Amino acid sequence: MADRRLRSLASVAGIIALVYLTGRLVTTGFFALAAHLSGPTSRFGADATIGSLAMGWDGQWYWYIAAAGYPAELPVSESGQVAENAWAFMPVYPFLAQSFGTVLGGYPAGAIIVSLAAGYAASVLLFVLLRPRIGAGAALWAVVFFSNGPLAALFQMGYAEPLFLALLLAALVLLTRRSFGWLYLLIPIMGFTRPGVLAFALLLGLYGIMRWLRRRQDPLPTRQIVHIIALGVLTTVVGFSWQVIAGIATGDPASYLETELAWRRAWVGAETGFVPFSGFIEASGMWFELWGMPRALGPVVLGLLVAAVAGALVWAPSVRGLGPEIRLWSASYLVYLLAVFFPQSSLFRLLLPLTPVVGAVAAPPSRSWRIGVLAVCLLGQWWWIHEMLALGDTYFRIP
Repeated sequence: MADRRLRSLASVAGIIALVYLTGRLVTTGFFALAAHLSGPTSRFGADATIGSLAMGWDGQWYWYIAAAGYPAELPVSESGQVAENAWAFMPVYPFLAQSFGTVLGGYPAGAIIVSLAAGYAASVLLFVLLRPRIGAGAALWAVVFFSNGPLAALFQMGYAEPLFLALLLAALVLLTRRSFGWLYLLIPIMGFTRPGVLAFALLLGLYGIMRWLRRRQDPLPTRQIVHIIALGVLTTVVGFSWQVIAGIATGDPASYLETELAWRRAWVGAETGFVPFSGFIEASGMWFELWGMPRALGPVVLGLLVAAVAGALVWAPSVRGLGPEIRLWSASYLVYLLAVFFPQSSLFRLLLPLTPVVGAVAAPPSRSWRIGVLAVCLLGQWWWIHEMLALGDTYFRIP
Protein backbone atom coordinates (compact mmCIF):
# COMPACT_ATOMS: atom_id res chain seq x y z
CA MET A 1 0.00 0.00 0.00
CA ALA A 2 2.77 2.42 0.93
CA ASP A 3 4.72 1.52 -2.24
CA ARG A 4 1.64 2.15 -4.38
CA ARG A 5 1.13 5.54 -2.72
CA LEU A 6 4.76 6.51 -3.35
CA ARG A 7 4.51 5.47 -7.00
CA SER A 8 1.33 7.50 -7.37
CA LEU A 9 2.97 10.57 -5.81
CA ALA A 10 6.02 10.18 -8.08
CA SER A 11 3.75 9.97 -11.13
CA VAL A 12 1.87 13.11 -10.08
CA ALA A 13 5.15 14.92 -9.36
CA GLY A 14 6.25 14.10 -12.91
CA ILE A 15 3.06 15.47 -14.42
CA ILE A 16 3.35 18.61 -12.31
CA ALA A 17 6.96 18.98 -13.45
CA LEU A 18 5.79 19.00 -17.10
CA VAL A 19 3.10 21.56 -16.29
CA TYR A 20 5.56 23.71 -14.37
CA LEU A 21 8.30 23.58 -17.03
CA THR A 22 5.79 24.47 -19.74
CA GLY A 23 4.77 27.47 -17.69
CA ARG A 24 8.39 28.51 -17.30
CA LEU A 25 8.89 28.42 -21.07
CA VAL A 26 5.89 30.70 -21.51
CA THR A 27 7.21 33.08 -18.87
CA THR A 28 10.65 33.11 -20.52
CA GLY A 29 8.98 34.14 -23.78
CA PHE A 30 7.16 36.95 -21.96
CA PHE A 31 10.44 38.03 -20.37
CA ALA A 32 12.16 38.15 -23.76
CA LEU A 33 9.35 40.28 -25.20
CA ALA A 34 9.40 42.58 -22.16
CA ALA A 35 13.17 43.05 -22.48
CA HIS A 36 12.66 44.00 -26.14
CA LEU A 37 9.93 46.51 -25.23
CA SER A 38 11.82 48.04 -22.32
CA GLY A 39 12.67 51.66 -23.07
CA PRO A 40 14.53 54.60 -21.55
CA THR A 41 11.69 55.40 -19.14
CA SER A 42 11.84 51.91 -17.62
CA ARG A 43 14.10 51.34 -14.65
CA PHE A 44 15.75 48.58 -16.69
CA GLY A 45 16.54 50.84 -19.65
CA ALA A 46 16.55 50.23 -23.39
CA ASP A 47 19.27 47.55 -23.11
CA ALA A 48 17.29 45.32 -20.72
CA THR A 49 17.86 41.57 -20.84
CA ILE A 50 16.04 38.56 -19.41
CA GLY A 51 18.74 38.42 -16.73
CA SER A 52 18.42 42.06 -15.73
CA LEU A 53 14.63 41.77 -15.49
CA ALA A 54 14.99 38.67 -13.31
CA MET A 55 17.38 40.36 -10.89
CA GLY A 56 15.76 43.80 -10.72
CA TRP A 57 14.02 45.73 -7.97
CA ASP A 58 14.00 43.78 -4.69
CA GLY A 59 16.28 41.21 -6.29
CA GLN A 60 19.04 43.80 -6.04
CA TRP A 61 18.46 44.17 -2.30
CA TYR A 62 18.73 40.41 -1.73
CA TRP A 63 21.92 40.35 -3.83
CA TYR A 64 23.34 43.19 -1.75
CA ILE A 65 22.56 41.33 1.50
CA ALA A 66 24.28 38.20 0.20
CA ALA A 67 27.37 40.22 -0.67
CA ALA A 68 27.57 42.74 2.18
CA GLY A 69 25.16 41.68 4.91
CA TYR A 70 23.18 44.20 6.95
CA PRO A 71 24.31 47.73 7.93
CA ALA A 72 25.36 48.28 11.53
CA GLU A 73 24.43 51.94 11.14
CA LEU A 74 21.16 52.97 9.55
CA PRO A 75 21.48 55.26 6.50
CA VAL A 76 19.60 58.54 6.69
CA SER A 77 18.10 60.75 3.99
CA GLU A 78 18.77 64.44 3.45
CA SER A 79 15.82 65.19 5.74
CA GLY A 80 17.46 63.20 8.54
CA GLN A 81 14.98 60.31 8.44
CA VAL A 82 15.93 56.65 8.10
CA ALA A 83 16.40 55.78 4.42
CA GLU A 84 15.55 52.56 2.59
CA ASN A 85 17.99 49.84 3.59
CA ALA A 86 18.59 46.10 3.78
CA TRP A 87 16.91 45.56 7.16
CA ALA A 88 13.53 45.42 5.36
CA PHE A 89 14.51 42.02 3.90
CA MET A 90 14.95 38.71 5.68
CA PRO A 91 18.16 36.62 5.44
CA VAL A 92 17.16 33.04 4.53
CA TYR A 93 16.64 33.56 0.80
CA PRO A 94 19.76 35.63 -0.01
CA PHE A 95 22.08 33.42 2.03
CA LEU A 96 20.60 30.24 0.56
CA ALA A 97 20.93 31.70 -2.95
CA GLN A 98 24.53 32.70 -2.18
CA SER A 99 25.28 29.12 -1.13
CA PHE A 100 24.01 27.78 -4.44
CA GLY A 101 25.74 30.62 -6.27
CA THR A 102 29.16 29.55 -5.04
CA VAL A 103 28.62 26.26 -6.89
CA LEU A 104 26.79 27.61 -9.95
CA GLY A 105 29.12 30.49 -10.74
CA GLY A 106 27.51 33.50 -9.09
CA TYR A 107 24.68 34.81 -6.96
CA PRO A 108 22.17 35.43 -9.82
CA ALA A 109 22.31 31.80 -10.90
CA GLY A 110 21.87 30.65 -7.31
CA ALA A 111 18.93 33.02 -6.76
CA ILE A 112 17.07 31.88 -9.88
CA ILE A 113 17.66 28.20 -9.09
CA VAL A 114 16.25 28.67 -5.58
CA SER A 115 13.19 30.49 -6.96
CA LEU A 116 12.63 27.89 -9.68
CA ALA A 117 12.98 24.97 -7.28
CA ALA A 118 10.75 26.63 -4.68
CA GLY A 119 8.11 27.31 -7.32
CA TYR A 120 8.06 23.66 -8.31
CA ALA A 121 7.92 22.54 -4.67
CA ALA A 122 5.03 24.96 -4.12
CA SER A 123 3.22 23.46 -7.14
CA VAL A 124 3.51 19.92 -5.73
CA LEU A 125 2.48 21.06 -2.24
CA LEU A 126 -0.49 22.97 -3.65
CA PHE A 127 -1.68 19.75 -5.29
CA VAL A 128 -1.18 17.80 -2.06
CA LEU A 129 -3.09 20.46 -0.10
CA LEU A 130 -6.03 20.70 -2.50
CA ARG A 131 -6.49 17.09 -3.66
CA PRO A 132 -8.41 15.90 -0.54
CA ARG A 133 -10.75 18.88 -0.85
CA ILE A 134 -11.53 19.28 -4.56
CA GLY A 135 -10.26 16.03 -6.11
CA ALA A 136 -7.13 15.18 -8.07
CA GLY A 137 -8.34 16.55 -11.43
CA ALA A 138 -9.36 19.94 -10.07
CA ALA A 139 -6.19 20.12 -7.95
CA LEU A 140 -4.08 19.57 -11.07
CA TRP A 141 -5.96 22.35 -12.83
CA ALA A 142 -5.23 24.57 -9.83
CA VAL A 143 -1.53 23.85 -10.39
CA VAL A 144 -1.93 24.76 -14.07
CA PHE A 145 -3.47 28.11 -13.12
CA PHE A 146 -0.81 28.67 -10.47
CA SER A 147 2.11 27.86 -12.79
CA ASN A 148 0.78 30.21 -15.46
CA GLY A 149 -0.87 32.79 -13.25
CA PRO A 150 -0.44 36.56 -13.11
CA LEU A 151 2.44 36.25 -10.60
CA ALA A 152 4.22 33.31 -12.23
CA ALA A 153 7.12 35.56 -13.25
CA LEU A 154 8.26 35.49 -9.63
CA PHE A 155 9.37 31.86 -10.10
CA GLN A 156 12.10 33.20 -12.38
CA MET A 157 13.13 36.26 -10.40
CA GLY A 158 15.49 36.87 -7.50
CA TYR A 159 12.64 37.30 -5.03
CA ALA A 160 11.92 35.42 -1.78
CA GLU A 161 8.20 34.96 -2.47
CA PRO A 162 8.42 31.47 -4.07
CA LEU A 163 10.47 30.11 -1.17
CA PHE A 164 8.13 31.64 1.40
CA LEU A 165 5.12 30.22 -0.42
CA ALA A 166 6.61 26.71 -0.56
CA LEU A 167 7.24 26.82 3.19
CA LEU A 168 3.76 28.20 3.82
CA LEU A 169 2.05 25.48 1.76
CA ALA A 170 4.09 22.83 3.57
CA ALA A 171 2.94 24.33 6.88
CA LEU A 172 -0.70 24.32 5.75
CA VAL A 173 -0.44 20.68 4.65
CA LEU A 174 0.94 19.79 8.08
CA LEU A 175 -1.77 21.78 9.84
CA THR A 176 -4.58 20.14 7.86
CA ARG A 177 -3.09 16.72 8.68
CA ARG A 178 -2.58 17.73 12.32
CA SER A 179 1.09 16.80 12.10
CA PHE A 180 2.35 19.55 14.37
CA GLY A 181 5.92 18.39 15.01
CA TRP A 182 7.56 19.64 11.81
CA LEU A 183 5.93 23.06 12.23
CA TYR A 184 8.43 23.84 15.00
CA LEU A 185 11.15 23.77 12.33
CA LEU A 186 9.20 25.28 9.43
CA ILE A 187 7.87 28.34 11.25
CA PRO A 188 11.28 29.89 12.14
CA ILE A 189 12.56 29.28 8.60
CA MET A 190 9.42 30.83 7.16
CA GLY A 191 9.65 33.75 9.57
CA PHE A 192 13.18 34.62 8.45
CA THR A 193 12.41 34.24 4.74
CA ARG A 194 10.08 37.20 4.38
CA PRO A 195 7.54 39.15 6.49
CA GLY A 196 4.15 37.52 6.97
CA VAL A 197 4.61 34.89 9.64
CA LEU A 198 2.51 36.92 12.08
CA ALA A 199 -0.45 36.09 9.85
CA PHE A 200 0.28 32.43 10.57
CA ALA A 201 0.19 33.23 14.29
CA LEU A 202 -3.29 34.69 13.81
CA LEU A 203 -4.24 31.57 11.84
CA LEU A 204 -3.15 29.34 14.72
CA GLY A 205 -5.18 31.40 17.16
CA LEU A 206 -8.31 31.20 15.00
CA TYR A 207 -7.68 27.52 14.31
CA GLY A 208 -7.44 26.82 18.04
CA ILE A 209 -10.72 28.65 18.70
CA MET A 210 -12.42 26.73 15.88
CA ARG A 211 -11.18 23.38 17.17
CA TRP A 212 -12.31 24.24 20.71
CA LEU A 213 -15.81 25.21 19.55
CA ARG A 214 -16.07 21.98 17.55
CA ARG A 215 -14.51 19.73 20.15
CA ARG A 216 -17.70 17.68 20.66
CA GLN A 217 -17.96 16.80 16.98
CA ASP A 218 -14.18 16.78 16.40
CA PRO A 219 -12.27 15.68 19.52
CA LEU A 220 -9.44 17.97 20.62
CA PRO A 221 -6.89 15.97 22.64
CA THR A 222 -4.81 17.75 25.26
CA ARG A 223 -1.66 17.04 23.26
CA GLN A 224 -3.04 19.00 20.31
CA ILE A 225 -4.08 21.88 22.56
CA VAL A 226 -0.51 22.09 23.84
CA HIS A 227 0.88 22.05 20.29
CA ILE A 228 -1.50 24.75 19.06
CA ILE A 229 -0.70 27.07 21.98
CA ALA A 230 3.06 26.41 21.84
CA LEU A 231 3.17 26.94 18.09
CA GLY A 232 1.16 30.14 18.43
CA VAL A 233 3.64 31.47 20.97
CA LEU A 234 6.61 30.40 18.83
CA THR A 235 5.16 32.02 15.71
CA THR A 236 4.47 35.28 17.55
CA VAL A 237 8.01 35.37 18.97
CA VAL A 238 9.50 34.65 15.53
CA GLY A 239 7.26 37.31 13.98
CA PHE A 240 8.64 40.04 16.23
CA SER A 241 12.21 38.74 16.55
CA TRP A 242 13.56 40.44 13.43
CA GLN A 243 12.67 43.80 14.92
CA VAL A 244 14.63 42.88 18.04
CA ILE A 245 17.61 41.62 16.03
CA ALA A 246 17.67 44.78 13.91
CA GLY A 247 17.44 46.92 17.03
CA ILE A 248 20.34 45.14 18.74
CA ALA A 249 22.51 45.21 15.60
CA THR A 250 21.97 48.92 14.90
CA GLY A 251 21.51 50.21 18.44
CA ASP A 252 18.11 51.64 17.50
CA PRO A 253 15.09 49.70 18.84
CA ALA A 254 12.86 51.28 16.16
CA SER A 255 15.23 50.53 13.28
CA TYR A 256 13.02 47.94 11.56
CA LEU A 257 9.82 49.96 11.74
CA GLU A 258 11.64 53.09 10.60
CA THR A 259 13.13 51.15 7.71
CA GLU A 260 9.71 49.88 6.62
CA LEU A 261 8.22 53.36 6.91
CA ALA A 262 10.98 54.70 4.66
CA TRP A 263 9.27 53.01 1.70
CA ARG A 264 6.02 54.87 2.38
CA ARG A 265 7.50 58.34 2.32
CA ALA A 266 7.67 58.43 -1.47
CA TRP A 267 3.85 58.58 -1.38
CA VAL A 268 2.92 60.27 1.89
CA GLY A 269 5.93 62.46 2.66
CA ALA A 270 6.57 62.83 6.39
CA GLU A 271 5.56 59.84 8.50
CA THR A 272 4.67 60.27 12.15
CA GLY A 273 4.86 56.58 13.04
CA PHE A 274 3.31 53.21 12.44
CA VAL A 275 -0.41 52.90 13.18
CA PRO A 276 -2.05 49.56 12.33
CA PHE A 277 -4.57 49.71 9.44
CA SER A 278 -3.81 53.38 8.74
CA GLY A 279 -1.84 52.56 5.59
CA PHE A 280 -4.77 51.15 3.63
CA ILE A 281 -7.16 53.84 4.82
CA GLU A 282 -4.78 56.66 3.91
CA ALA A 283 -3.75 55.09 0.61
CA SER A 284 -7.32 54.41 -0.51
CA GLY A 285 -8.07 58.12 -0.34
CA MET A 286 -4.75 59.05 -1.92
CA TRP A 287 -5.19 56.73 -4.92
CA PHE A 288 -8.78 57.81 -5.55
CA GLU A 289 -7.63 61.42 -5.58
CA LEU A 290 -4.83 60.58 -8.03
CA TRP A 291 -7.40 58.84 -10.24
CA GLY A 292 -9.52 61.99 -10.33
CA MET A 293 -12.23 60.79 -7.93
CA PRO A 294 -13.31 62.16 -4.53
CA ARG A 295 -10.77 61.28 -1.83
CA ALA A 296 -13.53 60.44 0.66
CA LEU A 297 -14.78 57.71 -1.67
CA GLY A 298 -11.62 55.65 -1.22
CA PRO A 299 -12.22 54.39 2.35
CA VAL A 300 -15.85 53.65 1.45
CA VAL A 301 -14.87 51.46 -1.48
CA LEU A 302 -12.18 49.83 0.66
CA GLY A 303 -14.77 48.97 3.30
CA LEU A 304 -17.13 47.49 0.70
CA LEU A 305 -14.29 45.43 -0.78
CA VAL A 306 -13.31 44.08 2.64
CA ALA A 307 -16.94 43.16 3.32
CA ALA A 308 -17.23 41.41 -0.05
CA VAL A 309 -14.07 39.35 0.51
CA ALA A 310 -15.18 38.45 4.03
CA GLY A 311 -18.54 37.36 2.68
CA ALA A 312 -16.90 35.16 0.05
CA LEU A 313 -14.70 33.48 2.67
CA VAL A 314 -17.71 32.79 4.89
CA TRP A 315 -20.50 31.94 2.45
CA ALA A 316 -19.21 31.21 -1.08
CA PRO A 317 -19.71 27.45 -1.64
CA SER A 318 -16.59 27.05 -3.79
CA VAL A 319 -14.46 28.68 -1.08
CA ARG A 320 -16.14 26.78 1.74
CA GLY A 321 -15.26 23.57 -0.06
CA LEU A 322 -11.56 24.29 0.46
CA GLY A 323 -11.86 23.61 4.17
CA PRO A 324 -11.56 25.77 7.28
CA GLU A 325 -7.75 25.90 7.40
CA ILE A 326 -7.42 27.52 3.96
CA ARG A 327 -10.25 29.92 4.67
CA LEU A 328 -8.81 30.89 8.04
CA TRP A 329 -5.37 31.38 6.50
CA SER A 330 -6.82 33.62 3.78
CA ALA A 331 -8.66 35.72 6.34
CA SER A 332 -5.61 35.93 8.60
CA TYR A 333 -3.28 37.00 5.81
CA LEU A 334 -5.69 39.62 4.51
CA VAL A 335 -6.06 41.07 8.02
CA TYR A 336 -2.26 41.13 8.28
CA LEU A 337 -1.94 43.02 4.98
CA LEU A 338 -4.62 45.50 6.00
CA ALA A 339 -2.84 46.07 9.30
CA VAL A 340 0.74 46.60 8.12
CA PHE A 341 0.89 47.42 4.41
CA PHE A 342 0.66 50.67 2.48
CA PRO A 343 -0.91 49.61 -0.84
CA GLN A 344 0.71 50.43 -4.14
CA SER A 345 1.49 48.31 -7.20
CA SER A 346 3.56 45.76 -5.26
CA LEU A 347 0.31 44.74 -3.55
CA PHE A 348 -0.25 42.31 -6.44
CA ARG A 349 2.96 40.45 -5.54
CA LEU A 350 2.03 40.36 -1.88
CA LEU A 351 -1.16 38.46 -2.74
CA LEU A 352 0.84 35.35 -3.70
CA PRO A 353 0.39 33.71 -0.24
CA LEU A 354 -3.35 33.54 -1.02
CA THR A 355 -2.55 30.93 -3.68
CA PRO A 356 -4.58 28.09 -2.01
CA VAL A 357 -7.79 29.97 -2.87
CA VAL A 358 -7.10 29.13 -6.53
CA GLY A 359 -8.71 25.79 -5.68
CA ALA A 360 -12.09 27.54 -5.62
CA VAL A 361 -11.57 28.66 -9.23
CA ALA A 362 -10.40 25.21 -10.35
CA ALA A 363 -13.25 23.28 -8.72
CA PRO A 364 -16.00 23.86 -11.36
CA PRO A 365 -15.74 20.84 -13.71
CA SER A 366 -16.55 22.73 -16.94
CA ARG A 367 -13.66 22.45 -19.43
CA SER A 368 -14.61 25.70 -21.15
CA TRP A 369 -14.55 27.46 -17.77
CA ARG A 370 -11.07 26.12 -17.01
CA ILE A 371 -9.69 27.05 -20.42
CA GLY A 372 -11.15 30.52 -19.96
CA VAL A 373 -9.51 30.85 -16.54
CA LEU A 374 -6.17 29.72 -18.01
CA ALA A 375 -6.47 32.39 -20.72
CA VAL A 376 -7.15 35.03 -18.06
CA CYS A 377 -4.13 33.79 -16.09
CA LEU A 378 -1.82 34.13 -19.09
CA LEU A 379 -3.17 37.56 -19.96
CA GLY A 380 -2.71 38.60 -16.34
CA GLN A 381 0.85 37.31 -16.34
CA TRP A 382 1.74 39.27 -19.47
CA TRP A 383 0.06 42.38 -18.07
CA TRP A 384 2.12 42.11 -14.86
CA ILE A 385 5.40 41.54 -16.72
CA HIS A 386 4.67 44.34 -19.21
CA GLU A 387 3.62 46.87 -16.60
CA MET A 388 6.11 46.08 -13.83
CA LEU A 389 9.15 45.15 -15.91
CA ALA A 390 8.87 46.41 -19.49
CA LEU A 391 7.44 49.78 -18.41
CA GLY A 392 8.76 49.55 -14.83
CA ASP A 393 8.89 53.15 -13.59
CA THR A 394 9.63 53.94 -9.96
CA TYR A 395 6.22 55.17 -8.86
CA PHE A 396 3.17 53.54 -10.44
CA ARG A 397 4.78 50.27 -11.54
CA ILE A 398 6.80 48.69 -8.76
CA PRO A 399 6.79 44.87 -8.73
